[in-house]
Amino acid sequence: MNQSKVEFEPFEYTYYDYSDWYGEAEPTKPPKEVILPCDPTADDKLFHISILSVSLVIMLILAALTRKNKLCQGFTRGSSSIFSPANFLDQTQKKSLIMAVFGLMFSKLAMLMISPDPLPFAKDTPANIKEYMKIIAIFYYPVLYYPLVMCCTLQHKAGYVFGALLSFSHFGILVWQKFNCPKTPEIYKYYALLASLPQLACLAFLCVQFPVLFVKGPKTDDDLDSSYYTNYVKLLLKKKSSSVSSSDSDKPSLVKRILEVAKGYIYIPEKVFRFPLKLAVSSFVTCVAIYHTALLLVVLVVPTLHIVRAGIDENIAFLLLGFGIILSDDRMEVVQIVTFYTWLLEVCYLCAMTLSCLVSVIMLMRSMVLHRSNLKGLYKGDVYSVYNSQKTIRPSKSGVVCWMGLTGYQAAIVCLGMAIQTVVFFICFLFLVFLIIIPVFYGRNLIVFEVAGKSWPAWLTLILVTVIQHVAAKLFFIKKEAGTRDLNNRESLFLLTYLLFVVNIVVGLIVAIWRMVITALYNIIHLGRIDISLLHRTAETYDPAYSYYTNFLKVEVSQSHPVLKAFCGLLLDLMIEGGRAGQKMKKAEEGIQDNKPTSSQRIRARWQLLYTLVNNPSLLGSRKHFQTLTSSGSILNGTPNRSTKKGSTKEAGKAAAESAESSEAPASQDKTE
Repeated sequence: MNQSKVEFEPFEYTYYDYSDWYGEAEPTKPPKEVILPCDPTADDKLFHISILSVSLVIMLILAALTRKNKLCQGFTRGSSSIFSPANFLDQTQKKSLIMAVFGLMFSKLAMLMISPDPLPFAKDTPANIKEYMKIIAIFYYPVLYYPLVMCCTLQHKAGYVFGALLSFSHFGILVWQKFNCPKTPEIYKYYALLASLPQLACLAFLCVQFPVLFVKGPKTDDDLDSSYYTNYVKLLLKKKSSSVSSSDSDKPSLVKRILEVAKGYIYIPEKVFRFPLKLAVSSFVTCVAIYHTALLLVVLVVPTLHIVRAGIDENIAFLLLGFGIILSDDRMEVVQIVTFYTWLLEVCYLCAMTLSCLVSVIMLMRSMVLHRSNLKGLYKGDVYSVYNSQKTIRPSKSGVVCWMGLTGYQAAIVCLGMAIQTVVFFICFLFLVFLIIIPVFYGRNLIVFEVAGKSWPAWLTLILVTVIQHVAAKLFFIKKEAGTRDLNNRESLFLLTYLLFVVNIVVGLIVAIWRMVITALYNIIHLGRIDISLLHRTAETYDPAYSYYTNFLKVEVSQSHPVLKAFCGLLLDLMIEGGRAGQKMKKAEEGIQDNKPTSSQRIRARWQLLYTLVNNPSLLGSRKHFQTLTSSGSILNGTPNRSTKKGSTKEAGKAAAESAESSEAPASQDKTE
């Protein structure tokens, strides 16, 4: 009885002190901050009605101006229309403005997922029609920003003025709204402000670029007039030095090989190669998608962890005791331990998300390098560098669909890939911190090391067996004679193979598990890339993302081949009166040009032109012998049938010989003259 009284008195004394403290003092914890909906002074509904009206007037004015230019220029190249936002197959136009508009549009649409009012014309949207409003908003915002794209691509000073007016209006109103209402109740109080940063950056860039373009004036050279295509052809026809130094033939050192691998993940622009507009837009939109995905991953988890950590008190000790977990006898120490572990959870999650962002950016840079390599290979006719079989590079129905949607496909795949990577990396960091680092640091709960310590004989046996096999294979079972290698000590080899059969089964099991881990990590890391297939080479057609990419390349290469465009530019110069080539021919006829090309130069030029045309897959369907064979049914989709393979080969060879003779005859005649 006395013992129970001694135990009860300290507890009663402690309770009396706490009640007295709560009775005379105020709570130390501040109340939870409540963010109320905010209505900016710049009304969003009024602004959108005004900007839509102004945009409609601007489009009508620009339509009248472009109509006037068309009537003056006739059917010349370079005439644009308000119904064509951009020539996505033109590699010579200014890409930064179009990239900024696409980034602006994607950033705005990315915020619709959690926005309470998808359309600015209606507030407090009912929940039953919110999804329908989101569908309408998906089409509304591209229409809203369409005049900005049109002002970029019309190459008219009036378009640059109107583009500056629209961009300054969008930028000013957005800054005004964010300044009035920096906090919003969606997810996190600063989410709307942080999510609008890409929009502000794109609009600020447009506000700077439109006045600069107005001062510089519109571009005078059109797509086919650009020197890019001629420079590309000159580089192809340039003789390459065949001399190889002795240092190049030697095996590169380890440092050089590491540097070469690092260069493969860094995209360095080249003067003689320009990135296609679609791929440039896809890369920029991917960067914006990485930012928005990372922001969502942070604001969905980190504020919740902060709330959980702030709410930990002494009751957590009783909660853990209910699960049979005793961290310490002191309840305050339990609070400190649980708070520290919660902080470690936050650190692991932020490290996983940061690593996911870095991996996504590195994979994007690697994709840009491979995009350039694939395009160059297809330009040269190397079909097997991308496809696993012979393919005809020409547009198709599926190819056009994939070409149109490549930017959206890549952005969506990168977002999903980042989410999965963050989860996997978070689990890996948790395993590393809570099962290895923390137990080693505190010297307790060494579960992993205890399991490894109990099974060390098995691991030592497997390691020794593996080492013995490698050493024996190198020293006893391989012999070198006269520069060749052959098997040696075959009887011992057969005996060792029999004795180590059972042990190799266990090694094979470990290898199978390791194979699964490597395959999963590789596919997770490369999930955001569409330029490589995650399946085997023979099954890559079942990978939908890679199939989209390969079909996109068919359209891009067939319609934007630099050599084809250079040749078409020369033909148009000959047809249009006053062209550069026409002036040169006129001067040559009048005797102004003194330096006449020699016969060998003319022969070389004709054969280079013939070689270029023969190896151009885009002109395959226009050849005479191809049309003849196709009409007779001997060629389908660029591949001869087996039944008529011999006949078609003979006819194709005969036609090629006739074309070669017809091109050789003028050359020999010039030489004779």
